[in-house]
Amino acid sequence: MIDKNVVKTIVEEWLAGNEYFLVDVNMTPDGRIVIEIDHADGVWIEDCVELSRFLQEKLGEEAGEYEFEVGSAGIGQPFKVVQQYLNHIGKEVEVMDAGGKKTQGILKSVDGSTFVLTVKEKQKQEGKKRPVLVDADKQFDMDNIKYTKYLLSFK
Repeated sequence: MIDKNVVKTIVEEWLAGNEYFLVDVNMTPDGRIVIEIDHADGVWIEDCVELSRFLQEKLGEEAGEYEFEVGSAGIGQPFKVVQQYLNHIGKEVEVMDAGGKKTQGILKSVDGSTFVLTVKEKQKQEGKKRPVLVDADKQFDMDNIKYTKYLLSFK
């Protein structure tokens, strides 16, 4: 039986020589080990194959009992690690808070476990009859949201 922490350690060893970062390792009851990696410029299939071979080589005979699945974290999937937030600064994201309210905006900054979105808000301005849309910053705590994910735009 391969321990999840052993897999993580081996993956981190391979990642040290690359610009990728680990998003998640999931071990399924049916003998699959699913590894999600990411990179600021996307994930290349050749690198997934290389990481899979590296794992099999490092684990030796134990690897034969498992099926390895190495892939990208997936565009449009919720962020799982801080590095994903950092890679999406300046891009449009969607946040669902703990209460189920969705907010869309531009990811402005990330600091530890908090991040700031620039959103469009209606505000009443002096001398104007109708509210106008203005940019406003909203801070979120990563521990108090259901998800954050990149919004695909086809503009």
